[in-house]
This record gives sequence, C-alpha cells and structure tokens, in this order.
Amino acid sequence: MMLDFFGLTCVPFSKDAPSSGLYGAQGQEEALGRLVFAAERRLFAVLTGDCGTGKTTVPRRFRDSLDADGFVFLYLADSRLTPRHFYNGLLGQLGREGSFFRGDSRRRLHQEIETIRHVQRRNLVVAVDEAHLLDKEMLEETRFLLNWRMDSLSPLALILSGQSELLDRLGMKNAAAIRQRVDIRCTLANLDLAETGEYISCQLKNAGADSPIFTGEAVDGIFAFSVGVPRLINKVCLNCLIYGASNEKRLIDGHIVKIVIEGEMR
Repeated sequence: MMLDFFGLTCVPFSKDAPSSGLYGAQGQEEALGRLVFAAERRLFAVLTGDCGTGKTTVPRRFRDSLDADGFVFLYLADSRLTPRHFYNGLLGQLGREGSFFRGDSRRRLHQEIETIRHVQRRNLVVAVDEAHLLDKEMLEETRFLLNWRMDSLSPLALILSGQSELLDRLGMKNAAAIRQRVDIRCTLANLDLAETGEYISCQLKNAGADSPIFTGEAVDGIFAFSVGVPRLINKVCLNCLIYGASNEKRLIDGHIVKIVIEGEMR
C-alpha cells in the first residue's frame, strides 16, 4: 500500500538497501577512506561510534569497495567470540576446517595467510563487528594474530568495529600493548541538519521517488528527535510514510512528523 501510494519501487529506510546507493556523509566518507588505506597497507584499524551511527553500514560499503582480485574480506560478528571460535570462523570462511585446539587453528590460519599473500598475491582483510563486547582474552589474541614471525609488516589488515566503549577498553592500562598496535582510528559522528535532509532525499530517490515527500519543516522535526542518528531517522521516516499512505497524505509535513513521534516513538 505504501509503495503504490508514493510511487516507490522498494521500501526506503531499510537495512537491505544496496551499499552502492547508501548516503555517504562527510564523516563516513573519511572513515571509508581510512579503512581502504588500512586494507591496502595491512594495518590495524579501529572504527567506533555511538548506537545507530553506521558502524555496520561503513564496513558494508568498505567491503563492496574492495577489488576481489586484490583482497580477501572476512567478517565476524559474535558477542561471545572466543579465540578458538575466532580462528575457526575465519578458516570456515576460507573453506578450511578448524581445530578444537586454538594453537592448531592459529597455525592453519597462518598457512592460509601465506597462500593468500604469496600465491594468490592478495591482501587478507579481517573485520570484527561488535568489538566492544569482546573480552580481555579475545582482545589479547589480536597481538598473536598481528605479531607473526617478527615480520616488519603485518600479515593482514585487522579492523575492529564497535561502540564508543571500545575506546575506553583500549584506553585501560592493561590494554596498552594492544592500544599501541592500533595504526588508524575512525570515529563516526551523528549527521547534522543538512546531512539529515540529504540522507532522507537519498533514501527516497533510491526507492524510486521522483519528487520530494518530506517538507523542510518535517526534516527539522525529524532531526530534532533523532539528533542525526541514522537508525532513528529511518524509524521515524518509515512510520511517517506508513501514516501518510494510511491517511492519504502525499506530503509529509511537520505536523505529521509530530503526530508520528508522539504516537509511535515515545
């Protein structure tokens, strides 16, 4: 009903939007550039941001920007990740069997890295999401992954992505050895008012809208409520579209935004 009413070809403000059509705010573009740099030079990067700021979106765009002929991209997101599950998870994505013993799995992964680097001539990129939930043992394991054969160059690019608490974890005294190995830090901020309007327009355009649906007053109201957090912007906008279609309102104004926020968001 909503799609037909607004003349859309797909549902906007959803998680399954293709990365090629995602809006890139200035902060996200900078973070994306830093991650690409880390991948090319096999560096250790940390990406942080508050809830809903795009910590998963940026790695998606980053993954899709990598040339498959030059990179192998592996992704893990598990709040209960242990070193053994970490190595076995990576080996599984490479089509190799893991081991019950951590040391054996680590050695097998290092063998695969050697093949990727020197036979396939590609760089391995490992991205770990929800990294703020990793325990001390798992964070310590990154040292063994990056410290290999006393090589002057890291064998792979490692990216830890998580909420802002990850920086607090790395800032603790007992994490100094890991913190000192971080080469690049990226922090995602909320969108400003102008970026919020551009974000909404981009989402609607990618969904097939051929004319504006949200007024400037509506964008002001959405920004005031969401403070520029993309996840909250998505939630408000989608509910506004549903309300508009149900009440035959083709233009979403500030009044509708207020009704939706007070009725659905509180």
